[in-house]
Amino acid sequence: MEQYKILWSNQAKEDLFEIIEYIAFDDKSLALKILDKIEEKVAQLELLPMRGRIVSELKAYNFLTYREILLSPWRIIYKIEADKVYIISVLDGRRNIEDLLMKKLILK
Repeated sequence: MEQYKILWSNQAKEDLFEIIEYIAFDDKSLALKILDKIEEKVAQLELLPMRGRIVSELKAYNFLTYREILLSPWRIIYKIEADKVYIISVLDGRRNIEDLLMKKLILK
């Protein structure tokens, strides 16, 4: 079985840092548990990168190369290129995802 290399964009690293920092303000132990869960979920993409669904908010704009996996309430956005999985962003699903994605993916 082919194994894919996981690469985190600077934006995704920043997103993850902000999430964990925000949670750690109230509960450091919980922040570490969530960090572990997110990293574990992403690591699963090494063997099964197609397991994520196409990001529904981007379908209307014909952006079909971006996929996501969920760890409620977070959405981990990524794309696959050859033998690499690029983690693009980690977003809070309770926010307006369409606006966030358009800013992050198109305006950069």
